Amino acid sequence: MQVEVKIDENVKDPKIIIVADKMTDEIGALVQSLSASYPKVIAGFSGDEVRLLEESEIVRIYAANQKVYAQTAKREYILRPRLYELEERLNKRLFVRISNSEIINLKKIVRLDLSMSGTICVELNNHTTAYVSRRYVTKIKQALGI
Repeated sequence: MQVEVKIDENVKDPKIIIVADKMTDEIGALVQSLSASYPKVIAGFSGDEVRLLEESEIVRIYAANQKVYAQTAKREYILRPRLYELEERLNKRLFVRISNSEIINLKKIVRLDLSMSGTICVELNNHTTAYVSRRYVTKIKQALGI
């Protein structure tokens, strides 16, 4: 296996690209190791308190009143990054955008109501309800395999 490192002063976040002819157990283990060693946390603000939120505890992220909020099972926090920036940073297998103003954690879904034509009503484990806009229905169906 060849290893190559390129230093670029313009890059803010390190990016790792693996080029191979096929997926192997060795590559899978390497990807898992790299993912596990870099836990993603997001700074959430609540009054004078700053809390580092792990992806696994976030139920949903939404924009309202010119601000971005992260909701956990217990509290709500204000986030500094924009929604599109968070969408790029978050684990794509764990989070999916359901509207222009909301991203949800797939592991926090309790129930889906498909009875409404053109949209989906999503009940999350913190007893909140979110609605998938028509534009994002196929995206969430693909993510959930339905």
